Amino acid sequence: MTGTADRRRFLLNTGALALAAAAGSTGAWAQEKSKDAAGTKIVLLGTKGGPRVGGGRKNPATLLMIGGVPYVIDCGYGVSEQLVKAGVPLQNLRYIFFTHLHSDHNLEYGPLVYNAWATGLKQRVDAYGPKTLKHQTLAYFDSMKFDIDIRIDDEGKPDPRKLVVPHEFFDNGLVMENADVKVTATRVRHPPIADAYALRFDTKDRSVVISGDTNYSPELIELAKGADVLLHEVLYVPGLDSLLKRVTNAATLREHIVASHTTTEDVGRVAAAAGVKKLVLHHFVPGDDPSITDEMWTEGVRKHYSGDLVVGRDLMVI
Repeated sequence: MTGTADRRRFLLNTGALALAAAAGSTGAWAQEKSKDAAGTKIVLLGTKGGPRVGGGRKNPATLLMIGGVPYVIDCGYGVSEQLVKAGVPLQNLRYIFFTHLHSDHNLEYGPLVYNAWATGLKQRVDAYGPKTLKHQTLAYFDSMKFDIDIRIDDEGKPDPRKLVVPHEFFDNGLVMENADVKVTATRVRHPPIADAYALRFDTKDRSVVISGDTNYSPELIELAKGADVLLHEVLYVPGLDSLLKRVTNAATLREHIVASHTTTEDVGRVAAAAGVKKLVLHHFVPGDDPSITDEMWTEGVRKHYSGDLVVGRDLMVI
């Protein structure tokens, strides 16, 4: 890399410039980590379902801060930028989880790892997801081999291919466990993808369940029994006509959406049957239609669930 202009272009491309400009930068991170070291915090990074870009919400991604350590669930487009906005330095990346491997949930997996490496990542990153995650990890690094090899030699960086360790899970049950959290999974109903999962995070102070993409799922109800917080995807059926007019190259998209996502009323049924203390709506389908109000999202839910209900927004802290 030569010259100030080239250096600035590189920083813009990797997100490092945005990181340096983020409020408080490293100092703020140290304060935040100290403040949250004993607890669990949920940050909604991206709350729009589907791979489309724009419309005011980012694509699916969630952050759990557990004992001051970031756990990223799903890597929709924009996750790197959202982590920076949330005050999490990318070089502190440590754990990544995937509910399933639809593109709106994994499109920025490789770039997130790369952006973290570009801004100073040194430690191991463990990634957990359904089968083919290992292939995706290797394929991304292979596609970036030219650039990675040059930067290792030219800039003295560690080899990122040795930092990222992908783990695949194939069934219901334990995904991982350490001193701060136990993560369990159950298959949910998201045809045609068989390997679609909901994830439960049990920490020292809070139990958090993330539904992943699913239709009404009795298996999810069992996983979420008694949870403090359930983050559940939601489909507003009357909004489909407007969505389908904007996506003109998908003849069977309506059938997929109806079969693979949970209506507002069924979300309420799931939350009530599971007895969760707080229900947070996210992964909105459609999530880029400003004419759908909060009341429209919650009306069907309230027919069945009377507990604490939150309509999620990007960068909202739960």
